[in-house]
Amino acid sequence: MTRYVAIAMLVLALGACSTTRRYERPSLAGPDTWHNADQLPSPDWPSADWWRAFGAAQLDALILQAHQHNFDLAAAAARIRQADADVQIAHAPLLPAVGAEAQWAHGQVPARESQATLSASYELDFWGKNRAGVEAARASALASRDDRATLGLSIDSSVALTYFQVLALHDQINIANSDLSSAERLLKILRARVAAGVSSALDVAQQETAVATANARIPPLEAQLQQSTDALALLTGAFPESLVIPDGSLADVAVPPISAGIPSELLSRRPDVAEAEAQLVAANANVAAAHAAFLPSVQLTAEGGVASVALTHLLSPQSTLFALAASITQSIFDGGELRGQYQKLQARYDELAQLYRKAAVSAFVDVEDALAGASHFAEEESRQQRAAAAAQRAYDISVAQLRAGTIDLVTVLTAQTALFSAEDALVQAKLAQLQAEISLYKALGGGWK
Repeated sequence: MTRYVAIAMLVLALGACSTTRRYERPSLAGPDTWHNADQLPSPDWPSADWWRAFGAAQLDALILQAHQHNFDLAAAAARIRQADADVQIAHAPLLPAVGAEAQWAHGQVPARESQATLSASYELDFWGKNRAGVEAARASALASRDDRATLGLSIDSSVALTYFQVLALHDQINIANSDLSSAERLLKILRARVAAGVSSALDVAQQETAVATANARIPPLEAQLQQSTDALALLTGAFPESLVIPDGSLADVAVPPISAGIPSELLSRRPDVAEAEAQLVAANANVAAAHAAFLPSVQLTAEGGVASVALTHLLSPQSTLFALAASITQSIFDGGELRGQYQKLQARYDELAQLYRKAAVSAFVDVEDALAGASHFAEEESRQQRAAAAAQRAYDISVAQLRAGTIDLVTVLTAQTALFSAEDALVQAKLAQLQAEISLYKALGGGWK
């Protein structure tokens, strides 16, 4: 009994030496206001279903389908389950391990032996090594959830971007077909004028070239439309053949105003920043566990049961067995393995600390870039609208004057080319504006909290 008391006293003395490693978030001072914002910072942030602000029912349905069937999101959900299982595994050393065993032997000699035992072992976590392992596993599980949120935001953005690209290609194909129709109508006019002897065959040849050029623009656009539709199918977890090709025009898509929120709150709104910090917390716990590995390991074991050469006496008091033991293990020489492991994990923590700072600074850069882009492309789209309207008026006037015979074909062709370019540029400007809006939503963390 005296021996067990001495062991207990030694164990308590070792427990007084328990070490911990407190996590501290790396210091980083963010800006007080946005440099590229048109208005003062607002407490409002994008909602969780931010894409509905565009007013496109087809987009709403596509993003819902992506949430349900996207392969990468399903894989991320599986990674979360793995991380949760790792937390359960990490918890196991904090509890005793208990086992049971029963034996019965019968030989040719008269001796028979029966035995039933129950054993338990437990490592006392004085230095916090096992608790640090649990903390690391929990932080990793949280990081896996933040990773899933980051991936979800990226997929939502990709679906929206691809959907708008599909609409833009529809518009560009319609513009190209309209340009082709105009060129063909003009060709008919010229052929009639040649028949009347008021135009030359050169005018007809030049217009035939314009018709062929307009016709050649359409197949590449149709190929891009198919490729964008296929990309949309992959994002939504569908086969290209089963996806209904979205229709409509970019002109029908609303451009919602977006509040940039308060800069000081940005880091708590970005799942990628949260993931970077969760990985840092896990690394900090791993360093604590590596430090605890330098210290002695205390193991308690207990075994009890019954044994008898006669089965009828197995449960008698004199058949009872009991044993209790405690052991302390301390590494004396390991060739530097423990120190190398500790130094490696410390360096990993330092690496992740810098990556966290980079993620935080990148978040502010993303918002500033997106704010600048949203403002720039909104102005560009407005100017292109005026340019397209002016080009349409110029083309209509040139066609009327050609019918009246007051101008030559070159002037009409120039006006026609300018109209096509202006209308095509207007579509691209509207697409760029919508892309900038999506980039701003993404930079602000979407609706993640």
